[in-house]
Amino acid sequence: MIGMNSLSTTNWWVLVLRGVLAVIFAFITFVWPGISLAALILLFGAYSLVDGIFAVVASLQRVGRQPRWWAMLLEGILGIIAGIVTFFWPGITALVLLIIIGVWAVMGGVFEIAAAIELRKQIENEWMLVLSGVFSIIFGLIVLIFPGAGALSLLWLIASYALIFGILLISLGVRMRSLQHDGRQGLAV
Repeated sequence: MIGMNSLSTTNWWVLVLRGVLAVIFAFITFVWPGISLAALILLFGAYSLVDGIFAVVASLQRVGRQPRWWAMLLEGILGIIAGIVTFFWPGITALVLLIIIGVWAVMGGVFEIAAAIELRKQIENEWMLVLSGVFSIIFGLIVLIFPGAGALSLLWLIASYALIFGILLISLGVRMRSLQHDGRQGLAV
C-alpha cells in the first residue's frame, strides 16, 4: 500500500524497496503454495509492519511541505497496526486475517487514488498509482466478499496482488528516479 503524495523524487528508492518487498512476498508465496496458515500470518505481519514503517517515515519527512502528508501517515499506521495484531495474536483465525487484509487493502487503495489525484497537478502518467489503488480496492473487496475461499486460492490471490502491486511500485520508483536525474527534483510525488 502507498500514499505517494508525501514522497519526493529524492525518495524514489522507498518506492522501489517497498515494491521489491512485495515481489519477494509474492515469490515466497508462489514457490511454497502449501505454506501453512501460521507461516502466511507471519509473512503478512512482517510485510505489513515493514511497509507501514516505511510509509510513516516517508510521510513524516513531508510534514509541513505537503498538504496531505497525513494520508500516507494514516496508511502507515494502519499497516503497522495490522502487522502488530498479526504478531501478537498468532492464533488468529483465517477469517479474521482475511478481514484485516481486506480492510487494509481497500483503505490503502483509497489513499493511493487520492494521492494520484493530487499528483496529476505535478507529474504526468500518474495512472500507475491509480491502477495500483484500483487493484488494491478490488483485491480487498474480493477478500471481504468471498472470505470462505479455499486456502490455496487465497494464497494465489494474495501472491498475485503482491506481485502486481510490487511491480507497479518498482515502476513508479524508477520513474521518480528518472525525474530526479532529469533535474526535476522539486517535483513532489
